[in-house]
Amino acid sequence: MTRITPNLASLILCGALITGCTREEAPPAASADAVAPGTETRLEYPDTRRDDVVDSYFGTEVPDPYRWLEDDRSEETAQWVAAQNAVTRAYLDAIPYRGTIAATVEKLLDYERESAPFFEGEYQYFYANDGLQNQDVLYRRRVDGADQDAEIFLDPNAFSDDGTVSMSAVSFSRNGRFVAYQLSEGGSDWRSIVTLDTETLEPIDEALADVKFSGIAWRGNEGFYYSSYDKPDGSELSAMTDQHKLYFHRLGTAQSEDELIFGAGEAEKHRYVGASVTEDDRYLSISAADSTSGERLFLVDLNVDDPRRITVVDDQTSDTSVIDSDGEWIYLKTNRDAPNGRVVRVLANDPVPENWEDLIPERDAVLSVSTGGGYIFATYMVDALSRVEQYDRDGSRLREIELPDLGTAYGFGGKREQETVYFSFTNYRLPPSIFSVDVASGEVALYRASRSVFDSDAFETEQVFYTSQDGTRVPMTITYGKGTPRDGSAPTMLYGYGGFNISLRPRFSSAVATWLELGGIYAVPNLRGGGEYGKAWHLAGTKQQKQNVFDDFIAAAEYLIAEGYTSREKLVLRGGSNGGLLVGAVMTQRPDLFRVALPAVGVMDMLRYHRFTAGAGWAYDYGTADDSEAMFRYLYGYSPLHQLKSGTDYPATLVTTADHDDRVVPAHSFKFAATLQQVHSGSAPVLIRIETDAGHGAGTPTSKIIDQYADVYSFALHALGVESLDADAGETAGN
Repeated sequence: MTRITPNLASLILCGALITGCTREEAPPAASADAVAPGTETRLEYPDTRRDDVVDSYFGTEVPDPYRWLEDDRSEETAQWVAAQNAVTRAYLDAIPYRGTIAATVEKLLDYERESAPFFEGEYQYFYANDGLQNQDVLYRRRVDGADQDAEIFLDPNAFSDDGTVSMSAVSFSRNGRFVAYQLSEGGSDWRSIVTLDTETLEPIDEALADVKFSGIAWRGNEGFYYSSYDKPDGSELSAMTDQHKLYFHRLGTAQSEDELIFGAGEAEKHRYVGASVTEDDRYLSISAADSTSGERLFLVDLNVDDPRRITVVDDQTSDTSVIDSDGEWIYLKTNRDAPNGRVVRVLANDPVPENWEDLIPERDAVLSVSTGGGYIFATYMVDALSRVEQYDRDGSRLREIELPDLGTAYGFGGKREQETVYFSFTNYRLPPSIFSVDVASGEVALYRASRSVFDSDAFETEQVFYTSQDGTRVPMTITYGKGTPRDGSAPTMLYGYGGFNISLRPRFSSAVATWLELGGIYAVPNLRGGGEYGKAWHLAGTKQQKQNVFDDFIAAAEYLIAEGYTSREKLVLRGGSNGGLLVGAVMTQRPDLFRVALPAVGVMDMLRYHRFTAGAGWAYDYGTADDSEAMFRYLYGYSPLHQLKSGTDYPATLVTTADHDDRVVPAHSFKFAATLQQVHSGSAPVLIRIETDAGHGAGTPTSKIIDQYADVYSFALHALGVESLDADAGETAGN
């Protein structure tokens, strides 16, 4: 086990959101060869041109000197990216133990992984990875030949030489004869859809192009529904997209003949449109939303000669989805008049909320739902931990499903005729294992144990509660090696998100395993803005209450220091996307609180975020600077880009982003890094690492992930004063 003594090292969680960089030649002035940890002299950063660009918001003039970096197609931006990567590459490559860290990450990733099985037609399918494959492979075996070896069905590793083409949203026709799946190049959200005959493996149609933010919902074996935007004017990676459209593609026809189902004209204009078809092929449901919370819902009975669209919910004040159907009845999961969620049923011919009948009423805990084997499985989130109950279709509670430990259970879905459903269980120290459930008896059995080499018995996890600035009680999960001292010397990674109703639930990753093996503490608070305690918890971290999220994160850091888990000198803050905004805001508000900041693919310009791609859909959480003077001033008051102050000594910072990120465009990180390098008064390094041929994180190949972990870990360790890492002796030397 490679280990760093806790009083000398610190690492960070490194997930799918971390990005990498190219390896270009560094200029001599950027060389870090002679730089000892903790004794840095200020680096010489590339010159970044400043323009005289000023915007006026309600009479307030706001300079934006690096506006030119928003042009992702310009040669000057490309040259700036190359120059920044060269400085960063030189600094990271000079850290002597980078190779040792890369080897540790590779070791913990190198084990066979397999997903729970699912059934389509005559086959059982599952995903697997032999350990270091860039992308997971889809396998299958015949249901009537359970003892036979599985065969490769789709191997996305063969789609590109470097593993940067990834596969997602694999969906089968009702009889399993046809399959459609999405391909993404370089991590972009713009994708294509490929259709195959599952017996011959021959393509059926030309691939559908320019698909974005879409599922694939089959109608029988005829074809499928998918969603996309019109191709935008200007850059497809950054130009605004705000009218989503739903199409039906009939097999054997050209994409130009696809039928527009929803999204025509201003009356149907929404930023996000999706569809699903019930298992009996009777009902099409259409969701339509302008933001990431709240949606309209429509229903179409596909069995009638002249199907018409029936309105289920005609406003965007709640979230409702169809989970099942049974003849004339449809089953819905909703948070309408039930912020924590409930399950209702209603007759399909008049499905308005006034006619809903409660099957599983709202409780204190947040509810999520899946169906399988003809039953409903209700997963409750109790202080971010899973509790699962099984119900029949009349709403009668049958039993609680026994889970192996405290943590996160997910799965429980399947076809109606299945006698067995499957779920995975994990937490921060337990790699995912797969379990089966006999739906008739509720008996749980181990289906496949994890093959990870990580020694989970050497670590422990605890959940604590701390008090935020306004008195709110916030939970935090802390994981560390048994015997870790509580004397403030332990390196600690504090990871946060706090937004968009997203809940951070305990899940294993090889990144966390690496951090723990190297002697670190890993802490995750469940900040307001997330969904851990329902709609009220989410709303408490939105718009003009967003400061609550930052206060919760600051209070988590203060708790860890006060309780002796760590100290300011050993604390690293980490977050990605909305979590990158979190780290950026906290480092401008409390630069004295921690040693290292690691914002990944962050939303850093809160005055202009809504002008790129589908960013306007985030306004439910953030509000926009165009809404009102009060909203502008609130956003301006915490926007990381705008709150960087000249003459401030900021923590060592490594900003990470990717050139194909068309969700949180890299201009956020570009402008933030350029400004930080200009105003930073201290000697701690402030660098940006820009991955090429990568996006927001999904589909990142394993080879890039190993490089990413090694770079980010090395940066954090070096900033914390670690001079060397002896993999055999498990000791370091540092200041």
